[in-house]
Amino acid sequence: MTTKPKAQKYRIRRIPSTANPNTAAKPSSNPSLETAAARQTEADAVNTPLSDKGQTDIDSIRQEGLTGRQLRMARRVAQKNGLSVTSDFDAVRQLRERGIDPFQRANVLDLVAPDDKKTDAAAPQMKAKNSGDQARIQLPQTVGQKSALPSTQVGQPENPADRRGREIREIQKDIARRRRRKLIALFARLTIFVFLPTFIAGHYFYNIATPMYGTKSEFVIQQAEAAGGGGFGSLFSGTGLATQTDSTTVQSFMTSREAFLRLDDEHEFTDHFSSNEIDSIQRLENDASREDGYAVFNDRVQIGYDPTEGILRMEVIAAAPEKSQEFSEALIRYAEERVDQLTQRVREDQMTGSIQVFEQAEARRRETLAQLVTIQETTQRSDPVAESAALQQRITTLQVELDQERINLASLNDLRNPLPSRVQAVETAISLLEGQIANLRGQLSTGGGNSIVAQNAQLREAEENYASALINFEAARIQMDTAQIEANKQVRYLSVSVSPIAPDVPTYPKSFENTVLALLIFSGIYLMISLTASILREQVTA
Repeated sequence: MTTKPKAQKYRIRRIPSTANPNTAAKPSSNPSLETAAARQTEADAVNTPLSDKGQTDIDSIRQEGLTGRQLRMARRVAQKNGLSVTSDFDAVRQLRERGIDPFQRANVLDLVAPDDKKTDAAAPQMKAKNSGDQARIQLPQTVGQKSALPSTQVGQPENPADRRGREIREIQKDIARRRRRKLIALFARLTIFVFLPTFIAGHYFYNIATPMYGTKSEFVIQQAEAAGGGGFGSLFSGTGLATQTDSTTVQSFMTSREAFLRLDDEHEFTDHFSSNEIDSIQRLENDASREDGYAVFNDRVQIGYDPTEGILRMEVIAAAPEKSQEFSEALIRYAEERVDQLTQRVREDQMTGSIQVFEQAEARRRETLAQLVTIQETTQRSDPVAESAALQQRITTLQVELDQERINLASLNDLRNPLPSRVQAVETAISLLEGQIANLRGQLSTGGGNSIVAQNAQLREAEENYASALINFEAARIQMDTAQIEANKQVRYLSVSVSPIAPDVPTYPKSFENTVLALLIFSGIYLMISLTASILREQVTA
């Protein structure tokens, strides 16, 4: 931080006026006071025009409209050169009198890095000068009046107003000259960094760039409506939301390396862009790698997806219109195949599962049918239920007869003198009926595997197993038929709404648009660089 120099204050004793001749005739008792008064009178007489000139110069400097920063720089430069100034404007005036421009960049940089050697060399001289001045000066003196001499101008002095006007005109001319020089430098920089690169870019787009043809097409992925579909899933059927995932998958596939490699193998995509008919900037090298070709593929094949409508828009750019159309048709064909493959695995899994279930149901039906036939052959009964019913009927009839005979026996026993032969005959009939009933019930008894009840149970179980297997078989057959129908039906398919047709005139390059874009890009780069340089310059000179 630079401090403002402080001027020393002296008290000067006024010499009495010599207008009185009586007083002037008297000799002074103090010769040193007379000598000081004479020097003061001579200095006042000599410095009067110089003071007016300095005041006039300071007024003209005030009218220049210098900023506070410039005035502070002038004071620092004045202090650097060892000048004693009373104000910032006085510093500017004294520096200009010595031929020093306080606003020159070299002088400002000297403030940041002072010359140590020069300071060291001037130190002894300044010290000797100060010691000599202290030895010579006996009385207090005003600063800056020793070196003042009378003006050597001969004739009529210049009018201060004319001199001020002349200096103002010189300053205006200097300002105009600086502005003209800065405008010329600015135009030169703009020409080198903006206009010339823009001219080169425009010359390339208009005269050198190979014309390219862009073939546009649009297609959409649709989903077949399920018969009898309902619920919340049917709300989005037929919209882009229903096939959004499929559309995104197809878009990713058409810009993938797999699609590029297949297109390159089948339609020579890399060889087409390596042709010598294409300019050197857009042309691929003859020994270009697959990655270089894939980069060109991403630039020349542009695919966009509209999620609101579910439409895929594709543009393929090539150096020839027929090749552009060929590449577009090939990519659409690849997309159709990929759409078919999206649900192929699901359909195959459904068909395989239904076939396995059907085969298992059929094997179970055959097994239960074989068991039923085996039981029927073992029991040799075609209708065991009817036989069992017949046995029950016989047992019931015999039971009725048995009850009747028991009633007869009880009636005979109630007689006072029953006939023994008749009672014996009734008892014999009762015994026969009980034996027959026991025999028939033995045939229906559950104890033993050869009983009618056991055989009927085995036969009924076999019949129930066969009926259940038959129902499962029918359900599996219906499921297999349904899965086969769904597998044969195309669930999702690609529908081309705008077919690829090659254009008649070149689509690219767009010369005017590209030239304007180049101008904007170079202008932005120049603006950023110039702003950065200005900020750095301001930081250095602050």
